[in-house]
Amino acid sequence: MGKRNNPLLLEKVIITDIGSEGNAIARVDNLVIFVPMLIPGDVADIRIVKKRKKYLEGIPVRFHEYSKDRINPPCTHFGVCGGCKWQHLPYNLQLQFKEKQVKDNLIRIGKTDLPEISPIIGSAKEYFYRNKLEYTFSNHRWITHEEIQSGMEITNKNALGFHIPGMFDKVLNISQCLLQPEPTNLIRNSVHEYARQNNLSYFDIKEQTGFLRNLIIRNSIDGDVMVIVVFYYEDTELRKGLLDYLHEKFPFIKSLMYVINNKHNDSLGDQEVMLYAGEDHLIETMGALKFRVGPKSFYQTNTRQASVLYNIVKAFAGLTGSEVVYDLYSGTGTIANFLAGSARKVVGIEFVIEAVRDAEANSRINSLINTSFFAGDIKNLLSHEFIASNGNPDVIITDPPRAGMHEDVVKAIISSSPERIVYVSCNPATQSRDVQILSKYYLVCAVQPVDMFPQTHHVENVVLLKRK
Repeated sequence: MGKRNNPLLLEKVIITDIGSEGNAIARVDNLVIFVPMLIPGDVADIRIVKKRKKYLEGIPVRFHEYSKDRINPPCTHFGVCGGCKWQHLPYNLQLQFKEKQVKDNLIRIGKTDLPEISPIIGSAKEYFYRNKLEYTFSNHRWITHEEIQSGMEITNKNALGFHIPGMFDKVLNISQCLLQPEPTNLIRNSVHEYARQNNLSYFDIKEQTGFLRNLIIRNSIDGDVMVIVVFYYEDTELRKGLLDYLHEKFPFIKSLMYVINNKHNDSLGDQEVMLYAGEDHLIETMGALKFRVGPKSFYQTNTRQASVLYNIVKAFAGLTGSEVVYDLYSGTGTIANFLAGSARKVVGIEFVIEAVRDAEANSRINSLINTSFFAGDIKNLLSHEFIASNGNPDVIITDPPRAGMHEDVVKAIISSSPERIVYVSCNPATQSRDVQILSKYYLVCAVQPVDMFPQTHHVENVVLLKRK
């Protein structure tokens, strides 16, 4: 439904569905339209902003009717910040659309016989579930529509918050974020106020100038806190002033660290992280296990739900204690160490050498002696010689990044011929692509979606494949 009085404006468009990237879907004149921030049942005028060969992209400009399912989002930044685009959708419906996303991808892309997909497992916490957030300092604050309409002169253009979606140089100043529990908001707002009172300059991403660059806050399930302040250049007096302020005002900070990053990008993988006060890591607890989480460590950002996820992986692996398990993309060894007590041997392979060191440390912390970890590109490392040296895998666990597995990795998995493959993915589309290749030799025996990121369209999915 919808009419075209103006070719760029569609009137009274009815939203009927939600797509794989979280955007709402409507259909007009046999064309699919993707629109952000709407939900099924909304009726709105849509302005077309992009025309593609098979679909259109638009933005809502006027509502005629709100969906009966729509709820009031609790975050004051909703609609501007791009972090939690589904706050206006009840959580039970979020789960339904995520489960549908998994099923649609496996059918449309995977094109293989499927068992009945298990109902998605929701997160116990809908808010305050994250254990890590990264904020950006910017001297080009995003000016809100309300501020523009007020006509007031904008004098303070500094922001400490999140990038506006699609705008690398604009940052929304965040007063309260509902994703991470306190004291995160208190620490961030205090740093912002300290910087204002002491005239510390904020980063200008275009000019590559300014003192303050990023603020990273981690917390553990036990309430320990790590704070990392990233500066663009060294100024010992100013740096010590801010870090001393944090140390004195928040004595409970377990790990206070800093980085001098004068590169053209924010990545810290190749940067030295300096310890200013406290420990150089946090200890995260999961069941009977403890994990060392350093400033560069990858750790599932929803700690409580990670435990649920790993128990599913363990159940799918079907370990009896006699198996050799390969854990691909093993990160800091959380899955590998989680499974080690139920396997004869676990071999982890990970590209990032710092993560491998963390994985080895985690094995030592938990007194596990049947794990080994290797750093390198998996498609090169997973060779016949490597398998001959470490044992042929009975079970392979793979948890690749969003891009999925390299074709050569898939071929290496097939060549090693494990009895079971447990495929964990944060991107059902690329997972389905890889499953289609594997399905020539393996049967899909179980599918379990898990929600790790409430209020977003992202969904984790675990697939069990057994050799034919």
